[in-house]
Amino acid sequence: MAKENQSLTTEFILIEFTDHPVLKVLLFLVFLTIYLITMVGNLGLVALICMERHLHIPMYIFLGNLALMDSCCSCAITPKMLENFFSKDRMISLYECMAQFYFLCFAETADCFLLAAMAYDRYVAICNPLQYHTRMSKKLCIQMITGVYIACNLHSMIHVGLLLRLTFCMSSQIDHFFCDILPLYRLSCTDPYINELMIYIFSMPIQIFTIATVLVSYICILFTVFKMKSKEGRGKALSTCASHFLSVSIFYICLLMYIRPFEEGSKDIPVAVFYTIVIPLLNPFIYSLRNKEVVNVLKKIMRNYNILKQTILHGKLILIY
Repeated sequence: MAKENQSLTTEFILIEFTDHPVLKVLLFLVFLTIYLITMVGNLGLVALICMERHLHIPMYIFLGNLALMDSCCSCAITPKMLENFFSKDRMISLYECMAQFYFLCFAETADCFLLAAMAYDRYVAICNPLQYHTRMSKKLCIQMITGVYIACNLHSMIHVGLLLRLTFCMSSQIDHFFCDILPLYRLSCTDPYINELMIYIFSMPIQIFTIATVLVSYICILFTVFKMKSKEGRGKALSTCASHFLSVSIFYICLLMYIRPFEEGSKDIPVAVFYTIVIPLLNPFIYSLRNKEVVNVLKKIMRNYNILKQTILHGKLILIY
């Protein structure tokens, strides 16, 4: 009866990073800069892959979708966080909270599947190069991505639907800077047992499947590489995996570090910031700077831009004379 007499919460308060005015402005500028670079880097990479026809191969199609999901993750978290730096109440409505969690869950689940798909792509390219075009055709690649988006949508909708069955009456303060699933469970006056069960039924198998795919793919790749007699061949094979392996390592290390503190009932804001804000910033640089084809396309675009610029300036000079 006591719980029934409490008013149900329809708005939540997100925590603030600091109450110091100068530090608040500094952090706002830092995160705004990160957000702008993240969006330009990821959407620029997507545009680059779309424009260049010779990049329309499975590896780059997966990479373009990964960049798109990183943009989605950044858009889900950063704008509201930036707004809260100068908001007095730092309020977020229940439905805004559900929308934020949906897009975050969608993006992060898609990242897991896409990184696993990229690992499998590298496995086929290195271990079975003669069968690559049949086993990793463009049609199969598009089917895989479509399946990933359908699965991610269902996964996110299940968790959002289960969150909406909860009633929140214990507190309106979310112990986080965005709406995450476990901090919301702690505010529920409804037993979240079913919700927690669904995490083990749906979320855990996704993590196990994607991590296992990455590990098995790289174990097979390493065995194949070590069997190669040519040092040049080994170096070339490993270089094609370097960017992806670095990205996968950062992603899963941060994921495991991020999940662990909440299991212990505490929060680790720096890890959450790195996992949700910094990783989407790093990925386009990791893949662009270490990828010769992407670098060559960027150089080509810059050359064309300079030629166009010189042509326009030359045309203006002719008009003046």
